[in-house]
Amino acid sequence: MPRILLADADAFFVAVARAVDPDGAGKAPLLIVGGRPGSRGVVCSASYETRAFGVRSAMSIAQALRLCPDAMCVPVPRNACADASRAIRRVLERFTPVVEGASIDEWYLDLTGTEALYHHEALETTVRRVRETARAETGYNLSIGGGSNKLIAKLAAERAKPSRSPQAGGVWIVPEGSELAFMNDVALAEIPGIGPKLQERLRGVGLVMARDAMAQELPTLERWVGAVTARRLYDRVRGISATAVEARDRARQMSREETFDRDIADPARLVSELRHLAAKVAADMRGDHLAARTISVKLRTNDFATHSAARTLPDPVESDRGITEPAVALLAKLRAKHHGPARLVGISLSNFSSGRAAEQLAMFDVPPVDGAAPERERDRDLSRAVDRVREKFGDDAIRTGPPRRVPIGEKGARRPRR
Repeated sequence: MPRILLADADAFFVAVARAVDPDGAGKAPLLIVGGRPGSRGVVCSASYETRAFGVRSAMSIAQALRLCPDAMCVPVPRNACADASRAIRRVLERFTPVVEGASIDEWYLDLTGTEALYHHEALETTVRRVRETARAETGYNLSIGGGSNKLIAKLAAERAKPSRSPQAGGVWIVPEGSELAFMNDVALAEIPGIGPKLQERLRGVGLVMARDAMAQELPTLERWVGAVTARRLYDRVRGISATAVEARDRARQMSREETFDRDIADPARLVSELRHLAAKVAADMRGDHLAARTISVKLRTNDFATHSAARTLPDPVESDRGITEPAVALLAKLRAKHHGPARLVGISLSNFSSGRAAEQLAMFDVPPVDGAAPERERDRDLSRAVDRVREKFGDDAIRTGPPRRVPIGEKGARRPRR
């Protein structure tokens, strides 16, 4: 029996914004995430209390504030959202290796064939343990739907949401064989793939609910919406879907960037910000068991011009040091040409291979070439140790800093050449 789940983080962007700013956004029941008041941004997410005023995703901030003028508006905490998404995924992957990221806050899981692993307990029992574990370890609530395929799981997850079914406790399982009964109460507008234009066309012939379309023969649907659309509609309203859950393909690029509240002119502070971002993206990469050869740095100055520089290393690297040193060298290269205060700095990694794929590690200190010394085994071990500390105590438990300059005379100091 197929056992497919969709885990959906409840009001994800709102929850992350509140976790990042507990004394501000965390205390605001009326909260909009997407941009500051007066900005040209759009609503990314809104708290359930704010949605009661009619505020919806993709609505302009200005329109949202006209509907709910007392709401607090905050920008999307992008880096924190990426961190939270990865933390939730790591928990889900402990229950099954087949996890497919549908979006930053949604994941499909395939538990087919795991019955013996979970002692043949009811699927709902397993799902509630998944949900409780994610809540205990990440602090975020999940609504989880389950069924025989991805379409049923997606629709069941919507039913599991606290705003839709408070009594469900965040879990809604559709037993195999009851798909038609479940779809009977589903509106066409809820079904993925049935967009506004098709909804309007179907409404024009009296079809609003899935059961309305089920009552029609395929030739009738073909006359109304065409052969291809009719075939797809015929299957979807019956909860039929053959799309498999597929584990995520290897990322092509990973990046981190920061837009500053105030432009930064101090070179040392800018380097410090880049080091912090480099450590973050390096940890992201190691979390996916990857190493990178290409490092790129982006710099946006106060004239809104964006500049970038990149370097491809001879061998893949995965340690904080292996990523940071070339990045700092690239930033210096950019600053030599562009001197204005910085509005944004960012770093991206690409050209991936499996972690520890580079076997030619340096046994002794080797002079750096173009800002990048060969990566050593101890660099990788140290970075993984730091990852474990951060995972247990939080991302800010250990922060990177500039290399310590050892005064001449101390052990490890380099004496100037004569």
